Amino acid sequence: MDNQIGILPHNHVARRWFLQQCGIGLGGMAMASMLQKTAKAASLSDDPLAPKQPHFPARAKNVILLFMGGGPSQFELFDYKPTLEKLDGTLPPADLLKGYRAAFINPNSKLLGPKYPFARHGESGAELSDQLPHLAKVVDDLCIIRSMKTDAFNHAPGQLLMSTGSQQFGRPSMGSWVTYGLGSESRNLPSYIVFNSGNKGPSAGSSNWSSGFLPTVHSGVEFRTSGDPVLYLSNPEGIDRQVQRSTLDAVNAINRRQLDLVGDPEIATRISSYEMAFRMQTSAPEAMDLNNEPAHVLEQYGAEPGKASFANNCLLARRLVQRGVRFVQLFHESWDQHGGLKNGIANNCKATDQACAALIADLKQQGMLDETLVIWGGEFGRTPMVQGGNDGRDHHPNSFSMWLAGGGIKPGITHGSTDELGFNVGEKPVHVHDLHATILHLLGFNHKQLTFRFQGRDYRLTDVHGEIVKEILA
Repeated sequence: MDNQIGILPHNHVARRWFLQQCGIGLGGMAMASMLQKTAKAASLSDDPLAPKQPHFPARAKNVILLFMGGGPSQFELFDYKPTLEKLDGTLPPADLLKGYRAAFINPNSKLLGPKYPFARHGESGAELSDQLPHLAKVVDDLCIIRSMKTDAFNHAPGQLLMSTGSQQFGRPSMGSWVTYGLGSESRNLPSYIVFNSGNKGPSAGSSNWSSGFLPTVHSGVEFRTSGDPVLYLSNPEGIDRQVQRSTLDAVNAINRRQLDLVGDPEIATRISSYEMAFRMQTSAPEAMDLNNEPAHVLEQYGAEPGKASFANNCLLARRLVQRGVRFVQLFHESWDQHGGLKNGIANNCKATDQACAALIADLKQQGMLDETLVIWGGEFGRTPMVQGGNDGRDHHPNSFSMWLAGGGIKPGITHGSTDELGFNVGEKPVHVHDLHATILHLLGFNHKQLTFRFQGRDYRLTDVHGEIVKEILA
């Protein structure tokens, strides 16, 4: 009788009985695991960037992020401080700097008044520097936030925090979270595209558009503005489109077989990337060809086909969003004025002001602004104290300015304020995490529920922080 249930003489246990009966049946567990892998592989074999529904109806469908790398000075652009102008050249109050941690300057640095005059513009009466004459024409479409604050006072951590919600490398960027949640409406272009201009690349490098621990299909793809948009996009000599297609079919057949076997999402990413690269051989050159734009549009932006510039990138951003690209990120890394502040700001505004204003006006004219969220800003602001003789400002996380337009943002308002010296936020503070929560809300997401499980816990763009800034919503 004992042998019938697998118990052998001398207290030995039959292996077959053990596998069937112990641990609710290891054989059954193995079968369940295999079925789960098969189901997962089946779902992964579908397009990982297929359009998805957000948590609730969205106000915005696409995002254009104009990232002014280096930390633009709010005092020369958006936040006029007459008291700071009056106290120019004097020492700041001692209690103001108590416990303050700066990147470079010392406590004996004197106050520095604004370098440019300000004036009110539009029906909203928003105050802008005279270095922003083009933006002044569309100021009633903007929401200017003067009460931004962050936790970082050096460039790479600050850019990472603004881009990914964390000062640590390895987290997914905002654009990656957006495409993870929404997918893409473009079958022929990447869902997330990045451009660079200015005098150097961003301090945090490609981590600003990395997918982190999300599947790599959600990484930003850096486009060039001259030559092939992406390196090695063109076929090598002797390889025509038919040969390329046949080769790709053979490689993808092998990859799909492996995907069905192991269910690794990175294999699905590889298949998707190969197919996208093939389609991009036709679609990317067409999308990047500014010669197709009317002369008056090129003039409006200040764009010149074939010449790399921030103006070209702004026009390209509109063209890409028009073609279903979900997230376009433009870096202009030129705003780190520790010295030469006046000339530096003037040069930066000359390079960016016209194109930023043209982007807003063009999107509006095309009927796209209501569904496209445009964001302008850097990783932090600048100090009211001087650095570098008498013409520079240090990094400053306590207060800085940004603006947003379109995509469900209330137009023609200025949100929040700073104290009379512009050192700290005075009213209605907006932390970077709050900005992220608000952006995700406009895209139709509860930021607490857009999560990805990694290393044993659910991560999100806002981590354990973030409140929606309801006052700036239309």
